[in-house]
Amino acid sequence: MTINQNFLRLKKNYLFAEIGRKVREYAGQNPSAAIIRLGIGDVTRPLPPAAIAAMHRAVDDMSRAETFVGYPTDYGLHFLEDAIQADYARRGVSIALDEIFISDGAKSDTGNIGDLFGAENIVAVCDPIYPVYVDTNLMAGREMFSIVCDAAHDFAPQLPQRHADVVYLCSPNNPTGMAMDAAQLKRWVDWANERGSVLLFDGAYEAYITDPKLPRSIYEIPGARTCAVEFRSFSKTAGFTGVRCAYTVIPKELLAGETSLNALWARRQASKFNGVSYITQRGAEATLSGEGRAQVAQTIQYYLRNAKTIRDGLCAAGFSVWGGVNSPYVWFRAPNGLSSWALFDQLLHEVQIVGTPGSGFGPAGEGCFRLTGFGTAEHTAEAVERIRKRYA
Repeated sequence: MTINQNFLRLKKNYLFAEIGRKVREYAGQNPSAAIIRLGIGDVTRPLPPAAIAAMHRAVDDMSRAETFVGYPTDYGLHFLEDAIQADYARRGVSIALDEIFISDGAKSDTGNIGDLFGAENIVAVCDPIYPVYVDTNLMAGREMFSIVCDAAHDFAPQLPQRHADVVYLCSPNNPTGMAMDAAQLKRWVDWANERGSVLLFDGAYEAYITDPKLPRSIYEIPGARTCAVEFRSFSKTAGFTGVRCAYTVIPKELLAGETSLNALWARRQASKFNGVSYITQRGAEATLSGEGRAQVAQTIQYYLRNAKTIRDGLCAAGFSVWGGVNSPYVWFRAPNGLSSWALFDQLLHEVQIVGTPGSGFGPAGEGCFRLTGFGTAEHTAEAVERIRKRYA
């Protein structure tokens, strides 16, 4: 027996596992500490009432032989696909039903999509970026390079000078909270189509975009259907972090030579994925109804107000700050030349606040830090006050 040696290229611990270890250790030594957790991007508001009601009805369906549902389809149940198709149509984007694939999370899909690509492909990832993109390609043994995103360009990724077969983009970005405009995305779409490259576009936070001029789908950009895969999630939008539901869109025009990536993904899912439960898909469908969308919008506004509280407070305290406008994430420069992990330890040990060190998202994140708007309003305001007293 031998192991996949590529796993030895990974860091010892996944970023959020390491944060969890440090917090548990501190809390164990300081049981009375009032720790405020603004690190991991987990939601705190309950599921929308429309989703709860729909899931209760779905549970009742499972109690009757005539409405019982067994194995779900590998690609998604028609009622949820219809709702997703209608949601895209509201943005003027036309997506066919067989281009939509329901899954248990964007994290899974952004990692598993690599199954479609040969190990010889060169992959480009933005830096700083969500670590799953990097880790899953390291596991596959692919050559990778980073597109450094810096403050001089408001952390927007610039076109690389070398070839990449596959490029991961995330907008609004996790961790920096910055969103790409139509002109920036058009440059990427044109670049990919000219070179036969594939853009893997993570739009998990599209519902947080407040600027009506910003695109919320890469398919709003002409030419994207021949070069882009889009990932979306119900986790951060509708509170499904503990329920698990997402979807990936792969247009049929997206080809590798004469091979359809849509067909390959369908075949992959049929073999390696068992579908999302009927109850979950009914809940997801309800979040896309008129009533559900209004409820989701209220929750998103709650998180965005928290992000604004963080952004405004950090700015007032003299920090250099990005994000927090079209995103629940606020990204800021560590004070006094501190490293990312040094600031993590300082915040945890001195003011009992948990955030995420920027270096955990890549070398270019060193010296920066991420806080999230996913706490309660009360805890968010208290955290900002603690930081202000410590650093102002």
